[in-house]
Amino acid sequence: MWVTLWRQPVSRLMDQSVIRISPGTRPVTMACVTPETLAQKVLTAATAAFEQAGLDTGVLPESTSVERPRNPEHGDYASNLSLQVAKRVSRAPRDLAELIAARLREVDGVSEVEIAGPGFLNIRLAADATGVLAGQIVAAGTEYGNNDSLIGQHLNLEFVSANPVGPVHIGSVRWAAVGDALARVLRASGAQVGTEYYFNDAGVQIDHFTGSLLAAAKGEPTPEDGYVGGYITDLAHQVSAAHPDVLDSPDAAEVFRTEGIGLMFAEIRDSLSRFGVRFDVYFNEKDLHDRGELESALNRLREQGRIFEADGATWLRTTDFGDDKDRVLRKSDGQWTYFAADCAYYLDKRKRGFDKVVIMLGADHHGYIGRMKAMAACFGDDPTVNLEILIGQMVNLIRDGQPVKMSKRAGNFVTLDDLVEAIGADAGRYALARYSSDSTIDLDLNLWAKAGNDNPVYYVQYAHSRIASLLRNAAELNLDKGTGYDPALLSHPRETDLLKQLAQLPAVVATAAELREPHRIARYAEDLAGSYHRFYEACRVLPRGDEELSDVGAARLWLVEATRIGLANSLALLGVSAPEKMLCVPTKPVSCTETTATVHHGCGLPPTSTICCRSCGRRPSNVVMTVGSPSVECRSNSWRRSTALPRTFWTKPISSTDWPSSATRSPQCSTPVRSTTRARLSCVRPSRGGWPRPGSTWTSAPRASWRSRWRRISPPTG
Repeated sequence: MWVTLWRQPVSRLMDQSVIRISPGTRPVTMACVTPETLAQKVLTAATAAFEQAGLDTGVLPESTSVERPRNPEHGDYASNLSLQVAKRVSRAPRDLAELIAARLREVDGVSEVEIAGPGFLNIRLAADATGVLAGQIVAAGTEYGNNDSLIGQHLNLEFVSANPVGPVHIGSVRWAAVGDALARVLRASGAQVGTEYYFNDAGVQIDHFTGSLLAAAKGEPTPEDGYVGGYITDLAHQVSAAHPDVLDSPDAAEVFRTEGIGLMFAEIRDSLSRFGVRFDVYFNEKDLHDRGELESALNRLREQGRIFEADGATWLRTTDFGDDKDRVLRKSDGQWTYFAADCAYYLDKRKRGFDKVVIMLGADHHGYIGRMKAMAACFGDDPTVNLEILIGQMVNLIRDGQPVKMSKRAGNFVTLDDLVEAIGADAGRYALARYSSDSTIDLDLNLWAKAGNDNPVYYVQYAHSRIASLLRNAAELNLDKGTGYDPALLSHPRETDLLKQLAQLPAVVATAAELREPHRIARYAEDLAGSYHRFYEACRVLPRGDEELSDVGAARLWLVEATRIGLANSLALLGVSAPEKMLCVPTKPVSCTETTATVHHGCGLPPTSTICCRSCGRRPSNVVMTVGSPSVECRSNSWRRSTALPRTFWTKPISSTDWPSSATRSPQCSTPVRSTTRARLSCVRPSRGGWPRPGSTWTSAPRASWRSRWRRISPPTG
């Protein structure tokens, strides 16, 4: 039986697939058994069995679940439904299991049901019922994993919201990675999500920041409670350069305040953007003050009967709703408190139509939970429905076994840019989102910068690139998986294991959204990558030599493509790229290799050429250049120059007949490192034809000696 994919809504694709029995026949549907659909089938079978036996169906739950047994010999999935309800109907669990199993054996896609232990149902699925999932995933594409578990919810998600008195430090970076991943997961589960950065550009810390800038501009010592560090000096110089006479102006403090905040916030936004994090709204606290929203919030709370006056100050009676003490909104000198701004900001979000306000805070804000919940109740909201506060723990950076210390006030702190420079945006995001936010992380920079399977992000990305390479090879060999396949052919234990792993993604996404735990996506991606690697070692996909692509091979190509989609979608939910090639660890600095070449028969190269490459070890590899190009640069995506990390540069002489194995160091070259060129080093005689002409593009095959490794991949233009 062959499955042919037809265009359908994704919601239907997860329930059924369209198949043809033979050419020319009318399409019919085949059920695809996923954990969710199987759980529903178990509940339906139980309902029918109870009705037949005269038992009360009201004791059955509204929903149930199935789980994958640790031991594959116990079946594909297991259910304990009979154990859950046996006491309610005064029947032995095994007796109920027998009744349910009898009905379940009649269900399409179920091949076998066994009773185990006190009453567990061990269920085996038919190969075609699981195999059809591969085609459905391919048809769903980037939408696979999406679900409607949170449809109808309108959430405001606030995270990072770092004070604008310094660059984003590592504590806030964790929320950048987790918050952005959580927003993606929530949207994939059907929720409407607005992401927001609250910019505290009012208050005492801004006064200290302004004073620090002024002191740096005048060359004076940093004032008490001021901020120190190289960034303060840099900002002060920028403001002074833009306003040469500012220190002589009576408005100097206001100029440094306004300009300094603007420059600092621009730097924060740029850093977050390079990290792949962009917010729907950047909200300024100052706007709340300018628009009179604090006064409006106070009036709203007064209408609710929650305001009282004492000691010349205005108070909110939060103790009525469990807070440990009442909170001041306006001090006796008429100044608003930070909490008053929090009240106005919460009310503003609710006025904008958000059903629930979700705020992500650091571990040092744990005491905010009680007062914020009480504040929501004072507005007349239900704090269990309209407000949710998530607390994250600290991040400790480790390099060479030693902690990397940070202190914002001492100017010795690790920033977001430092993290990206050390291990890259992908590794940084993955590492910070991989762990539950309520646990402290010890982040080993050496591990996350490594190109090896013990680096989790490399392990997952390598699985994706391995698949991409296989699919490229298939395309080069003109191997077409066709428009359909026989799902029953995907019956190898490794294929079955991979399919069952793929089937878990929608449920994992839904659970991650419900529990606000995006780290579940990372752990799932690692499990999926592991399943694929084991499948790849056990099951050959591409034919050998001149063999034709078999039906099994075609079915496996569908499974491979489905796995690629599962990995790519999982990585996308974390905001991490899914590379087509893994040439090097994407966080190592770009190195330059200076070589000397002799021009041969119009090769088009100058006598001396500078070639950039990504260095994966002691010697450069993956050299990239275009023949005849006046400027030679490296192909790059997330690669960038670095002066903070050690770099090694190598030189190799080039001749028409040899490529020596020895190499010597050379000084740092200044060639640009970003490029979109698409060819490798040439001017080594190709296996056939003459020397390349200017404008030709050539590449090297991964195997064979230098004498036969070069081949043309695009026609010459010169």
